[in-house]
Amino acid sequence: QVQFVESGGGLVQPGESLRLSCAASGSIFGIENMGWYRQIPGKQREWLAIITRVGETSYVDSVKGRFTISRDNAKNTVYLQMNSLKPEDTAVYYCNAEIRLRGSRIVTNFWGQGTQVTVAS
Repeated sequence: QVQFVESGGGLVQPGESLRLSCAASGSIFGIENMGWYRQIPGKQREWLAIITRVGETSYVDSVKGRFTISRDNAKNTVYLQMNSLKPEDTAVYYCNAEIRLRGSRIVTNFWGQGTQVTVAS
């Protein structure tokens, strides 16, 4: 039904930047909110940021001022620009999208496959 391609993760040093992207494709009628989460092994998945269809954004305090979420509705893609990265930002990052499929009246929550971000000297 829906496929995601996440990219942009990798290994960086503290203070450096990365830009994650997540493109959704498939039988999509429309996408409502899109967001980013991260997960450290053994811990719960943590919400980081959300962006509405019209571009309103919200962030968890720990990334506010360092991370910026954006989206391109024409490409069904959400981005996460991460600046001033810290070792504690090391995690697997997942995108999330609330998608209405073609022929459906409901909105379903979908997840990307995750991309590893490692911040280390």
